Parts: sequence; C-alpha cells; structure tokens
Amino acid sequence: MRLLIVEDEREFAETLRRGLVAEGFTADVAHTGREGLWRATEHSYDVVVLDIMLPELSGYEVLKRLRAAENWTPVLMLTAKDGEYDEADAFDLGADDYLSKPFSFVVLIARLRALLRRGAPARPAVLEAGDLRLDPSARTVHRGQNRIELTAREFGLLEFLLRRAGTALSKNEILSHVWDAHYDGDENVVEVYIGYLRRKIDAPFGYHTIETVRGVGYRLVDVTRS
Repeated sequence: MRLLIVEDEREFAETLRRGLVAEGFTADVAHTGREGLWRATEHSYDVVVLDIMLPELSGYEVLKRLRAAENWTPVLMLTAKDGEYDEADAFDLGADDYLSKPFSFVVLIARLRALLRRGAPARPAVLEAGDLRLDPSARTVHRGQNRIELTAREFGLLEFLLRRAGTALSKNEILSHVWDAHYDGDENVVEVYIGYLRRKIDAPFGYHTIETVRGVGYRLVDVTRS
C-alpha cells in the first residue's frame, strides 16, 4: 500500500512517514505543493495525504489540478485550520476525507484503511441541460464548445440548479444549500447571483435556461432559444 504525504513541516512529515511505515505502508514525502502534484501525477499511489497550507501551490490547488487531470486517487486532506468552510471547500474540490491537526494517529490509520478499502472513486457524472455541461470534478462549465468562467459561488449555484433541474426552488432552499444553513443575510442575494448566471450562461447564447417561477423562486429547464 503506497501513500504520498504532501506536508511542508518536515519534522511532522517524517514522524508521519515513520509511523505509517511501522503500520505496513510504503510512504513517499513531498514538501511543496508543486512537488506533490508532480509525484501524484507521475507515480501511482493508493492514497494521497495532502496538507492544505503548502508553499508554491496550496493543497486546494493541487487537488483541483489532480481532479482536472482526471486523477481519481483518494485524497485525505490535512489542515491546521478548523472550520466547516475549509472542510466544505475540500469536499467541493474532490477530497475523499479530511482531518484537522492535531489528530489522533489511530484515527488517521483508520481513515486511510477505509479509503483503501473503498478504492479510487468513479468519475462523477457530468451534469447537463441541453448543450450546457457542468463537470463537478474538473470544476468546468461549457455551453457547447464555449467554456464559461464562473466564480465559486456561481458554480455552486449552477450545480445546485442542475442537480434539481425541472424543480421550482425557493430562495430559502437555494440559500440553505449554496450559501449556508445558518445564513441570515438578505435573501435577495439569490436574485443577484441568478442575474450573474443568466448573463454568463444564457444571454450571450440567446437561451432562457433559468426561469423565474412567480411566487416560488427559480427553475432550471432545458434550453429554449429566444
């Protein structure tokens, strides 16, 4: 069982490597995001243990590039941060598990063995509506052959609409899934971001993909040219 540890704290990385070797793993170590990305791309690993705070390339960027290259090796992310948004960001980018430092080595081993039993995940399905395509893992959106650049929030909103295509969704439903269950700001922020999306995925192409459902909210439908 071959692991890659991408961790810039050298003493911690070596302690981790020795502990894993003692548990029967084979472990390589990289100390920068760029080196970790190169190793994970050029060599075959069963699991990558990836710190978020890295020099040269962050763990988020390493993970993003791996998934964009269709590398589905299971990734367990490590961070000194402790917050639900860090965890959500990691999972959104394609992480398979997550641990905050300091953590129990016993728990780490259990998580790694669980990932090994599970194996590499299948490529997530691309979401489509007509010629509009969203790839959750590569984090890309296309209208036909045209790539559309979206912010992280716009991407999350479009993904939610696509996953529930044909369903009328209230602003509160959208807020709780795309923003946060405890968001207490102005719900009209949804209207603002719907406008942003329409200007990017519809208006330039003459489509009306996102409908306003009076008294309810919004619904994403198959394309209709204007």
